[in-house]
Amino acid sequence: MNSKFLLNRYCLLLASISICLFSTFPAFAAEKVILKYSIFKINIPISELETFVETGEMPSNMKVLLGKAGENPESVRKTLTKPIKVSPTFLERNLNSLPGDFVLDRIGKIIHTPSGEANREALRSALVLSAREDNRVTLLEVMQNYPTEEIHVEGERLVEAYGKIAGLVETVDGLRERLEKVINGIELPQF
Repeated sequence: MNSKFLLNRYCLLLASISICLFSTFPAFAAEKVILKYSIFKINIPISELETFVETGEMPSNMKVLLGKAGENPESVRKTLTKPIKVSPTFLERNLNSLPGDFVLDRIGKIIHTPSGEANREALRSALVLSAREDNRVTLLEVMQNYPTEEIHVEGERLVEAYGKIAGLVETVDGLRERLEKVINGIELPQF
């Protein structure tokens, strides 16, 4: 009787943990982007954003939004597809640190969850997934791999988001190179 009771409690605990984990971060990627420029915002399915990036064809609501915002569609396209060369291992290691959290919090003000909560975790996941296949990240890939059905993007700050991601990679790579030079320059005494 005691072992059956413990087994039932154990199963209940596992079921509860599973429900919490899987309901917090669904197993699907973003299906639509809420793109905001100033006071204007539109819903764009990820598939239409992909078409825009590949062909230059814009949905009519995006054309109107970019026109009102005074944005050049070609520069938006370039910002969405400009790659940042980085390995998923590098991202996993560095985004799970205090400086990484700082960068994720800053990017999370530009690209964020609908509720504005758990941005750090969602961005970390999207960035690492984006780098997994080809050791590079684009903002479009981050949006495609975002672990919520809907992603909110502050359009006028997209270039800033790209700069923050690229800046993290460059800063850490630069520190690593300098550290290697210092270590290689140390002469050890011979015995």
